[in-house]
Amino acid sequence: MNILEVKNLSKHYGQGETLVKALDDVSFSIEKGDFVAIIGPSGSGKSTLMHLIGGVDQPTSGKVFIDGQDIYQLSEDNLAIFRRRQVGLIYQFYNLIPILNVEENLKLPLLLDRQKIDQGQFQSLVEQLGLTDRLNHLPNQLSGGQQQRVSIGRALIYSPAIVLADEPTGNLDSEASQEIIRLLEDSNQKYNQTIVIITHDERIAMRAKRVLTMKDGQVVRDERVRR
Repeated sequence: MNILEVKNLSKHYGQGETLVKALDDVSFSIEKGDFVAIIGPSGSGKSTLMHLIGGVDQPTSGKVFIDGQDIYQLSEDNLAIFRRRQVGLIYQFYNLIPILNVEENLKLPLLLDRQKIDQGQFQSLVEQLGLTDRLNHLPNQLSGGQQQRVSIGRALIYSPAIVLADEPTGNLDSEASQEIIRLLEDSNQKYNQTIVIITHDERIAMRAKRVLTMKDGQVVRDERVRR
């Protein structure tokens, strides 16, 4: 079953002689439970693709289906709700709310939706993240690796259709980077969570099950990783 379908997706800026094709007619699909890395040089279109898949930007043309939903057919309000519930977004710089503690940051998507919180499920997630003794800490009281774990937990708390991680280890040292990748691997292997990660580090990309290579706004290679 395909959880993500990208069809003829393009994003252009400018026109005429100043036209820039940040993304140029990209198509691919991802099955539920897959772990996909997207690599390529700076300016290859990786982040543009991620923003379009996540519904945080609009394409020039093309479609994105997540769990069967054409996300660009949703109203702005409904897209925001869909994104909060079905798309877990993880960025390089954490994007935590500085005045909220760890517990509040983790629960934020549910609190915004006024959803009842399953404390057993929440506690299980906290243990998976290794944050049991940090719930009352503010973000500025955490290490970079701990802040990124909070960001990952917030992305996972709704058990979304897909998790999109844009250079999630780019601001971390090698030890913390390995912890983050292990956490994403565990979520993929134990809970069948679909994950798409952008990375410039080919060693991290090789931890995925499938690697898409981008160049000049196009996917130029699509290969399964051999274990």
